[in-house]
Amino acid sequence: MEKPVKKSSQPVRLDISKRKQAAAMLTRAFQDDPLYRAVLPKEDKRRKLLFWLHDKMLRYCSLYGTMHSLPSLEGAACWLPPGQTELTIGRILRSGLIGMPLRMGPAAYMRFSAYIDRSSELRRQNSPDTDWYLWVLGVDLPHQGKGVGGRLIRPVLERADASGEVCYLETEAERNLAFYERHGFRVVAEARVPGLDVQTWSLLREPLREG
Repeated sequence: MEKPVKKSSQPVRLDISKRKQAAAMLTRAFQDDPLYRAVLPKEDKRRKLLFWLHDKMLRYCSLYGTMHSLPSLEGAACWLPPGQTELTIGRILRSGLIGMPLRMGPAAYMRFSAYIDRSSELRRQNSPDTDWYLWVLGVDLPHQGKGVGGRLIRPVLERADASGEVCYLETEAERNLAFYERHGFRVVAEARVPGLDVQTWSLLREPLREG
C-alpha cells in the first residue's frame, strides 16, 4: 500500500514574500538545463541571469497566474491560466521582465529570442489559449526523483480535470518526457531551435474524466 503523503509535504500557494528564496532554488534546478546552457555558456553569468529571470517570472506569475510550492521550498510550479497565457507588453513591463535584453546582453538575447520565437510558434500550432500553461516547474537538486514535481502540479491538474480544461507545457530536457507522460501529458510536437543545439518538445494533457 502506498504511504500517505505527509501534510507538511502537500503543495501550498507560494508566498510572494519567499520569492527570492524560490528564485534561488529554481536557479539551482535549472543551472544545467540544456536551453540555458546553450543560451548562456558561461556558468557564472548563467547563474546570475537565472536568479534574475526566475525572480521576475515569479513576480509575473504572482500577478497573473498561480504558483505552488512545498512548505520548505523543495520545488515550485508556476502556471498561467486559460485566456492569460500570452505575455503582453504591459505585463512584461510591470513584472520587470522588460529588462531581459539588457541583462542577457545582445548575443545571448538573440539566442534566447530564437528559442522564444520557436516555442511560441509551436504553442500557436498545438495549444489553444484556453489551456493551462505550465510556465515553470523546478525541483531543488537534493529532492529530484522523490515525487516532488508530481505533487506540485497536482492542484492545477485536478482543477483542469474538474473544469474540462487542457494543460500544456514545453521542455528542452528529454529526460523530463517520461515524468510528464506519467501525469497524462503526451508529446504533440518537437523541433530544433534555429541557431541553437537544442531540441524542444511540446506536450499536451487532455482533461481526465471519470467513468
